Amino acid sequence: MYDDYGLFIDGAWRDQAQGGMLEVVDPGTGAVLGEVPAGAPAEAEEALAAAARGLVLWRATPAWNRADILHRIADIMRQRSEEAARMITLETGKPLAQSRREWGLSVDQFRWFAEEARRIYGRLVESRAPGGRIEVMHEPVGIVAAFTAWNFPAVLIARKLAPALAAGCAVIVRPSNEVPGTAMVMFDCLRQAELPRGVANLLVGPVGATYTPLVASPAVRKVTLTGSTAIGRQMLRDSADTVKRASMELGGNAPMLVFEDAELETVLDLAVPAKFANAGQVCVAPDRFFVHESLHERFVRGFAARASALRLGHGLDEASQMGPLITAKRREAIEAVVADARARGGRIETGGQVPQMESNGYFFAPTVISGLPDEATALAEENFGPVAAITPFADAQEAYQRANDSPFGLAAYVFTHSARRMREAVAQLECGMVGVNSFALAAAEAPFGGIKESGMGHEGGAEGISDFLNIKLAHVAA
Repeated sequence: MYDDYGLFIDGAWRDQAQGGMLEVVDPGTGAVLGEVPAGAPAEAEEALAAAARGLVLWRATPAWNRADILHRIADIMRQRSEEAARMITLETGKPLAQSRREWGLSVDQFRWFAEEARRIYGRLVESRAPGGRIEVMHEPVGIVAAFTAWNFPAVLIARKLAPALAAGCAVIVRPSNEVPGTAMVMFDCLRQAELPRGVANLLVGPVGATYTPLVASPAVRKVTLTGSTAIGRQMLRDSADTVKRASMELGGNAPMLVFEDAELETVLDLAVPAKFANAGQVCVAPDRFFVHESLHERFVRGFAARASALRLGHGLDEASQMGPLITAKRREAIEAVVADARARGGRIETGGQVPQMESNGYFFAPTVISGLPDEATALAEENFGPVAAITPFADAQEAYQRANDSPFGLAAYVFTHSARRMREAVAQLECGMVGVNSFALAAAEAPFGGIKESGMGHEGGAEGISDFLNIKLAHVAA
């Protein structure tokens, strides 16, 4: 299934590389999907050289022309939606419906930033010098190295690639080794759209071969990452020697606050699919459920009933509502979270074990836990899996304090009918994004990003292009 692809360097596919071959596994079955070439430092250097050539051409391309090409990419991506969704499902395990939605969100990124390319505005400032003027201009930052995680293999790339191209930058993308094919389908859409050679390049391979040369290179002027907080810290250290600009979307441990006036059944109908989408492997998924004590018992019962009714299965089965975890190692991590909960006296309301499945995929049952102290792993850390920890609170200030008692600050959710409480919660919660009676945070037209140890910078919205632009000042005297 990877026969037509490989590494993409200087506008061409390469089916061989000096690093040999990497196996890609279907997490829904445990079977090998195929092999892809693994880049070595030599390929990284070739990608850097190609990007340098591409940058010269692309930054000189008028913004209207860049916009036309981005729209053409979006058109081709739309035509190849089913092919792409199938690839996403095979590589991640998520149900096809979720894969189709992800690819659609990726198309949106190219549409949005095609238009933002036309709106890279400068400004004039009145000069103190008689007859003079101050010009503020924006220029592409240069070569961008983009690193992405496996859980959303299409949209995580699109969020970086589309604004970088709109800004006039050249890009080298290094996706997760678990999901290279999704990136390859997207890059083939770039090829079909006749993006100039060298402007976008794709590397796959070991960290030492594909990460280290890019982050160390002085030619790379910006790094952008979606990954863990630990990787983000390391990237900041590694890029410090060449003082690169960085934007990062890192870990999250999203709290969800359910106040006493919330419409319980509606909240449950929304919260369960949001929690168990992609088997809980979503950075903005609600992990910590703080429910007012007047609703707590009914919320736990309703949540557990809905979770236990979810149909597990391979993502290609249209009836599946939840797929597997990405690897056996990730499943072991979730088993450790549940074991910690049991040791701390938590009540397993449903799930908590590996289900009996016909396949050898990395499945884990949707799990709901109550009765945990805040220091339990399921509440204190990002579990990144199908585990929902539910705990009661007595008053709003207690809920805000406990929700904010975390090093992470990516997303939070609030459910209430009180306009006053809505405004109060948005002001009190320490995070980059708040969903009020909604889980819809990821849209091309809205800035996506966190604070504290959840990262820096934004992707999407009018703000999303700014991280790929340098500001230049010219003071022109008469």
